Amino acid sequence: MSATHGSHTPGSQTDGLGRHFSGAHGYETRAEQRAEHESLGTMFSAMTEKISLLVRQEVALAKAEATDSAKKAGTGIGMGVGAALAGFFVLLFLSLTLMYALGALMPLGWAAFIVALLWAGAAAVLGLGAKKHVEKIKGLKQTRQTVQEMPDTLNPTKETP
Repeated sequence: MSATHGSHTPGSQTDGLGRHFSGAHGYETRAEQRAEHESLGTMFSAMTEKISLLVRQEVALAKAEATDSAKKAGTGIGMGVGAALAGFFVLLFLSLTLMYALGALMPLGWAAFIVALLWAGAAAVLGLGAKKHVEKIKGLKQTRQTVQEMPDTLNPTKETP
């Protein structure tokens, strides 16, 4: 800002809204004072500095938020992997328990085979369900449509004349 910022002509008074009253001109707003005392180049320079500062602050905020979100996501993923591993061991030991319980009624080899067949059935059901859900994925349908609607000059996959 210029050195004249905040100054006013002798004999003028300021009201509570930051306007100056000078007897000859009436109330002047701060913008009117700046227009009267600062060059257009100075005002434009101040405006570009403020816009640049605002953009830098927004970028810094976005980086901070992204970093925080990434840390939380990483922690959550790590905990999820730990839970999945613990769940795997629960299923493993429950399967062994079932195998040995069936082994009390029949040879242990047949008991292990029966437990393996149960797991094969569960895997088949889950695999078929997953396949159905994956087949329903239509990709980026709207994005593909909007990219195709772009003018040829903006589409990097087509040569422009």
